[in-house]
Amino acid sequence: MCGRFTLTVDPAELKETFAGYEFPAQFAPRFNIAPTQPVLAIPNDAKNKADFFLWGLIPSWSKDPSIGNKLINARGETIAEKPSFRGGFKYKRCLIPADGFYEWKATHSEKTKTPYFIHMKDRKPFALAGLWDEWQSPDGGTLRTCTIITTEPNELMSTLHNRMPVILHPQDYDLWLDPAPQTPEKLMHLIKPFPTDNMSAYPVSTLVNKPGNDRPECVVPA
Repeated sequence: MCGRFTLTVDPAELKETFAGYEFPAQFAPRFNIAPTQPVLAIPNDAKNKADFFLWGLIPSWSKDPSIGNKLINARGETIAEKPSFRGGFKYKRCLIPADGFYEWKATHSEKTKTPYFIHMKDRKPFALAGLWDEWQSPDGGTLRTCTIITTEPNELMSTLHNRMPVILHPQDYDLWLDPAPQTPEKLMHLIKPFPTDNMSAYPVSTLVNKPGNDRPECVVPA
């Protein structure tokens, strides 16, 4: 799964990495982004503009918004079949910028899982593959939410967990953000592990275990 991630770069660097997309002029660095919190995402609405979405997908047809707490991740292997995700996979996809994410490794000798911070070797930002939707509340308000797609782990991630988020290559951004409806046959080849050679990981403090701890110390090597 993917339950925490980071976006610590400044807006200028993000604009450089994601050339052609608009971002808010300012936003605070985030060292421990958790479900139900606002996350930056670029939806495929043909505007090429990032906005804040709540992490935890609430499908437009849902009667109960609390379903979002259960839909922080979408399993890539069944994304075209599950009712909560198949519509978004066809119509509403997004990029979720990040510069790292966390996973917890279980060991037989330790009672507490060890958190690891995973990032690109060049420490550049990257895009997680996501889905988004708009939910109309009873009072007439609109809530925009998103979920992160996961897949099987690459060689690095398999030492930590049995899942990892789908990280898209820059050359695939245009296809993923095409506002036209897409078929599974056209998109499923993108749902795959990112190459291990480009990634690195190291253990960090259990400080990251608490969502309220959102500070630089979260990414300091243990």
